[in-house]
Amino acid sequence: MARKYFGTDGIRGKVGESSINPHFVTKLGWAAGKVLAGRGTNKVLIGKDTRISGYMLESAMEAGLSAAGINIGLLGPMPTPAIAYLTKTFRSEAGIVISASHNPYYDNGIKFFSADGMKLDDDIEIAIEAMMEQDMVCVASDKLGKASRIDDAAGRYIEFCKGNFPSELSLTGLKIVVDCAHGATYHIAPNVLRELGADVVEIGTKPDGLNINDKVGATSMKAVTELVLSEKADLGFALDGDGDRIMLVDHKGNVLDGDQIVYIIARDALKSGRLKGGVVGTVMSNLGLEMGLSKLGIQFERSKVGDRYVMELLQAKGWSIGGESSGHVINLNATSTGDGIVAGLQVLTAMLHAEMSLYELSQGMEKYPQTLINVRFNAGSSPEHHPAVIEAVNNAESDMGETGRVLLRKSGTEPLIRVMVESRDAATSDKWAQHIADEVKKATV
Repeated sequence: MARKYFGTDGIRGKVGESSINPHFVTKLGWAAGKVLAGRGTNKVLIGKDTRISGYMLESAMEAGLSAAGINIGLLGPMPTPAIAYLTKTFRSEAGIVISASHNPYYDNGIKFFSADGMKLDDDIEIAIEAMMEQDMVCVASDKLGKASRIDDAAGRYIEFCKGNFPSELSLTGLKIVVDCAHGATYHIAPNVLRELGADVVEIGTKPDGLNINDKVGATSMKAVTELVLSEKADLGFALDGDGDRIMLVDHKGNVLDGDQIVYIIARDALKSGRLKGGVVGTVMSNLGLEMGLSKLGIQFERSKVGDRYVMELLQAKGWSIGGESSGHVINLNATSTGDGIVAGLQVLTAMLHAEMSLYELSQGMEKYPQTLINVRFNAGSSPEHHPAVIEAVNNAESDMGETGRVLLRKSGTEPLIRVMVESRDAATSDKWAQHIADEVKKATV
């Protein structure tokens, strides 16, 4: 069934418009509360990132849930994966995240976790949307939900993260730059690494409600890269605003994306006998990841873009490790969702196991040059099916053989065809991407 409000990652938008305003969020809290109450729920956790609108939306969500008779545990600013973990720890029936992840401060969003720390089932989201169409009716005063603040949430999550690092290892002697994007990990990530022995240099740990993801974090790697080099650090962590994504920087200033991180984690799991099945990426995952895993004898499958789809394919295959090049990394042996801090700790574990620097460890995977061109087309048309476009794609694939790949993908939010070509040779990628994009433009006339 088509969704009116929920996308692949909850509900997101600009604050004050459409669905991200107090009126809508109160109604959403009530609708979610009514649906969850009908399934036996009586307690829900709410966490948020550091953007200023979080206070307003948290209050609205709390009011709606209370009106539906649901008790609320308030976590305050916490990373998205922490909310998933704490939902399970507190035996809550659901967890709610108020965050727009890597977006600017003027955006915000709502997403839900189930009792097992996974995304809500489709049927529950559909039921919530249906309930949104009903008139909001408050329960009797003696049935209203109560709210309480959970003061030790950060400490519990810090211990969970540390528990995902082998007790026989230590980070003593490693200097690590940590960029928290002025987001939800600002009071978590530096403490985790310090308590494991690292010498930590912080950046992006002074949120003011307006500076989340502003020239810092996983979507803006310049600041952390410069600091790694100036501090002569061993490596750098760059997390996004809600902490479910991570990018890394080695001591030479090279940026490692999610594909390279997944490769390192999977290879270490294989060597230590902990790898369960293969690895899941997306249609946008670099061909170098697929080739590198193949050399190790590790199976690789691609899902649609979105960590939700990576998770679905992992569960369908019975595998554990997957991710996206954007830095979402999932390891179901440790977590129930993408977790930037835990993924970073798993890379550090691999470094210590191999007794290698991050630079040396990353050399096993050759990252293929990737060219992406967006072509606007007339809404309602399908230029990707035009004979000339198909011929151009076939010619490119024939020319590159197994050393290249072509992907044509329609944007889900605007009339754009994304033309992506990757090859071992950058000039080849550029040449074929431009040729195919030109044919798509002609087909749109």
